[in-house]
Amino acid sequence: MPYLIAQDDTAEPEYAAYCVSGDEADCGAGSGPCGSPEAVEEWQRRHTRDTRHLRYRRSFTDYAVLEPQGGRP
Repeated sequence: MPYLIAQDDTAEPEYAAYCVSGDEADCGAGSGPCGSPEAVEEWQRRHTRDTRHLRYRRSFTDYAVLEPQGGRP
């Protein structure tokens, strides 16, 4: 049976950033989960201001639901 995969509107997505700047090892500082990309960007700006680190790994996490197409599973 075919399914439609959709974002679960009942769960808020999370955004985060992790500082990967460093010569021999990553800095390791992280924003923690945030409710918007703007909050993560603000954390990155503050961290860069304080450390001059410029490289980050960003992530987006959400929940998905599968909805049967054409009837019940």
